[in-house]
Amino acid sequence: MKLHANAPCGPKGRRTMVRRVVDEGWSLAEAAEAAGVSERTCWKWVGRYRSEGELGLWDRSSEPARVPHRTPEDRVEAIAALRRLRMTGAEIAELLSMPLSTVSAILSRIGLGKRSRLEPPEPPNRYERSAPGELVHVDVKKLARFHRPGHRMLGRGRGRYDERGVGYDYVHVCVDDYSRLAYVEVLPNERATTAIAFLRRAVSWFEQRGVRVQAVMSDNGSAYRSKLHKVACIALGIRHLRTRPRRPRTNGKAERFIQTMLGGWAYGALYRDSGERNRALLGWLTHYNYTRRHGSLGHKPPSSRLNNLAGNYN
Repeated sequence: MKLHANAPCGPKGRRTMVRRVVDEGWSLAEAAEAAGVSERTCWKWVGRYRSEGELGLWDRSSEPARVPHRTPEDRVEAIAALRRLRMTGAEIAELLSMPLSTVSAILSRIGLGKRSRLEPPEPPNRYERSAPGELVHVDVKKLARFHRPGHRMLGRGRGRYDERGVGYDYVHVCVDDYSRLAYVEVLPNERATTAIAFLRRAVSWFEQRGVRVQAVMSDNGSAYRSKLHKVACIALGIRHLRTRPRRPRTNGKAERFIQTMLGGWAYGALYRDSGERNRALLGWLTHYNYTRRHGSLGHKPPSSRLNNLAGNYN
């Protein structure tokens, strides 16, 4: 049956339909046809209206009023309390003489299925330096090389090209904490000498744009823990800060930039090979630095926070 414009999809439409039957003397068939519903549906709403009034025209929850075999709430509370003592589901099931499947289902339902849920969430670690160059974040992202499009773009299946053993590109990034301006290079490895040379070029690139780098933050990778890197930072006149172990979010601006870079550049287009992908980096980076709106910068590009900007990405 074709629905009419006044089909009783809500309480107002249902009220019109049932009043036609109750107050205006319409037949169930006539009211149902005018509303675009079946006669059985019209009969249901008329019955609810007569027994419950206006409240009967509202939708009811589909959840059953009672579940005969549901675990009592006091038992659920006991399971939760034991879980917070870091007991496994199997240990709880054995202690309470319950099926493991039941305990596991309850733990999932109350949000304690994973042990990580037992730890309180860490507060957001948001901070921002007050001027460009006070702190830059460096990191490396490893990307597989390829000679033709692979499964990420074409999907997996019979006959897909398998290109294992081709090697990797190492994308070194340097992001200014205050402005989010970024300098990026694709390099052949992540050894200390390579990371040091990249840092020197990044510092020089920022200086060309009127930004003097005062400190650099990295993770605890071997390149950044080396004595060579320490000597290089001293020679450049910048402090070197490292993140706390197992706390990559401390270097979150570099981590977040890498995710944006992967989505917008590395995986944002279909490339013939990794060489074409690498050549496209410059164009995307220019867009990121000078035209792409950044949510944390009042929807302005990173370059908007710099004074005496040189103008073009070199």
